[in-house]
Amino acid sequence: MATAKAVPRGTEEEGGGGLAARGGALRLLLHSPSALLGVALVLAVVLAALFAPWVATHDPASQVLSDQLKPPGAKYLLGTDELGRDIYSRIVWGARISLRMGILAVSIGLALGLVVGFLSGFLGGWADMLLMRVVDILLSFPLYLLAILVMAILGPSLTNAMIAVGIATFPHIARLVRGETLAVKEREFVEAARGLGAGYFRLGAVHIIPQIMGPLVVLATFRVATAIVVESSLSFLGLGPPPPTPAWGLMIAEGQQVLEIAPWVSAIPGGAIMVLVMGFNLAGDALRDVLDPRLRGESQKGAGEGAE
Repeated sequence: MATAKAVPRGTEEEGGGGLAARGGALRLLLHSPSALLGVALVLAVVLAALFAPWVATHDPASQVLSDQLKPPGAKYLLGTDELGRDIYSRIVWGARISLRMGILAVSIGLALGLVVGFLSGFLGGWADMLLMRVVDILLSFPLYLLAILVMAILGPSLTNAMIAVGIATFPHIARLVRGETLAVKEREFVEAARGLGAGYFRLGAVHIIPQIMGPLVVLATFRVATAIVVESSLSFLGLGPPPPTPAWGLMIAEGQQVLEIAPWVSAIPGGAIMVLVMGFNLAGDALRDVLDPRLRGESQKGAGEGAE
């Protein structure tokens, strides 16, 4: 006669609690207008970038000198620039550059910051002191100045701009990872794993790093927005990809010459930057509320009191 296998009560409670927490986080996300707006804005730009060959109506580099500085209309949805290039198509193709720049630059910063921050917090002692002094030196430079300094060393190009922004971003990430590692490594389950003979790699990869991913994902989302703004600033200064690349910052700089007679040439790429950055910031706020149980509890409590 088969016997039913007993399931520990704690396991059932933890499973139910995890499902309830995920359900509460999802409800919080779906009932937040700012979160939905942020996700919608980012998703719209991502889809436009992915399907740029089909969404764009003209070749972004094609010049029609007879159609210079045409205002927005039926033929050119967002008008044309001083060389007769379709601004709408350049905005769509430029979305690829901004998204790739933001995501890859932050990925570089995450890789460096995770390694440096974890080693500093986990090893402690002289390693912590040495690594954090390097981070402090980098933090003493303003973000834009550090990015410009790296670009001056590497030279202007899109790849070098990604590296520069990644290096400028990683000190903040390293600080966060170090603080979270210091807190998590003293918890009971980490001490138990260490007592059972777990090595440094297993302690980090299995027990510590997964516990700090929530705050790290939130910070990375905000840093993508920052990286997009920095890349646009570098392109505006001529330190990004060269013309005729449809980089949004470069488009703003090119429109300066005709700002009085054709303000849309600079205003439209500036608006595109604002929309994308606002989308990532709103999405980051939503992720912070979802991934931080304390904030989620306060938000749900406030929502319940409002419903009453």
